[in-house]
Amino acid sequence: MTGPADRFATQLLQWFDVSGRHDLPWQHPRSPYRVWLSEIMLQQTQVRVVLPYFERFVAALPDVRALAAAPLDEVLALWSGLGYYARARNLHAAARQCVEHHDGELPHDFDALLALPGIGRSTAGAILSQAWGDRVAILDGNVKRVLCRVHAVDGWPGTPAVEKRLWTLAEAHLAGVPEGRMADYTQAQMDFGATLCTRHDPACVPCPLQHDCAALRAGRVGELPTPRPGKPLPEREALALLLHDGAGRVLLLRRPPTGIWAALWSLPEHADAVQAREWFQRHVGGGYEAADALDPITHAFTHYRLTLRPLAWCDVSLAAAVRDDADLRWVARAELPALGIPAPVRTLLERILQQ
Repeated sequence: MTGPADRFATQLLQWFDVSGRHDLPWQHPRSPYRVWLSEIMLQQTQVRVVLPYFERFVAALPDVRALAAAPLDEVLALWSGLGYYARARNLHAAARQCVEHHDGELPHDFDALLALPGIGRSTAGAILSQAWGDRVAILDGNVKRVLCRVHAVDGWPGTPAVEKRLWTLAEAHLAGVPEGRMADYTQAQMDFGATLCTRHDPACVPCPLQHDCAALRAGRVGELPTPRPGKPLPEREALALLLHDGAGRVLLLRRPPTGIWAALWSLPEHADAVQAREWFQRHVGGGYEAADALDPITHAFTHYRLTLRPLAWCDVSLAAAVRDDADLRWVARAELPALGIPAPVRTLLERILQQ
């Protein structure tokens, strides 16, 4: 690497010392568990959103053993609203593996970290560099964006060839990190991409890397990194059945262990009115036509947009007609915070129960 490449880490650290984030809760105290939890929460989620969730989570489950011992329902309830719930399920499964194979601690080993559910190459690097100061590269979305601009890397970063080149660049820049500053350097990269070299309207004038930025010199900052090839999100619709027993309880169904909202508690959901009617008749009996149609809820997932059209029944006789079982239960309003419930469904329930 040349001189400008060697300056990359030095310039980022100088910027970080003045303008970086130094008071994040996982930095004080900094432990492998807290770093790991923060890295998982920060995947596809902004820091300001994560902060209250992190505080609540570590207050309830302060270490690996506590997380491993907790029921999955408790973990999902603490996660409820953060989205991408596979992260929470993987976190729980990884904690149990740590108890079983690593004496209740997160392993200080790259390959052992990679073997845990939900931990990829970049997350493992972030844990090792921040928790133990190891000289390991990261390559999250922020870092990809910065490297694509500084080095004028063409091509969508999600393709294997481009990602391989970015990993090579990220690892080469480690040579410029002084001893004892790997945790700061890792945080500096994430902070810089999140607050200065942003996706839209990057702040190039105060940027400490402006003199070495190939995209800025070529007038290409706005076009790099190359966007993902676009295509419209498919649209899907479903009916959500909201049964209310008149005493402040609603009927919730645990979703399957895989797929969207896996293992969360939600409303019974069906693709069309025929399936919805069959389910209602099987569990309740007559009265399907008495439903009130509520305002639809639209929720965007990564690969499609879902519109839920709720149908609601409020009848004191419903509780007698529908009995609890392992995956179907009546839940009082006071119990809702203790369950993992998809955010749009929770919003709907709170609105209906308040009425």
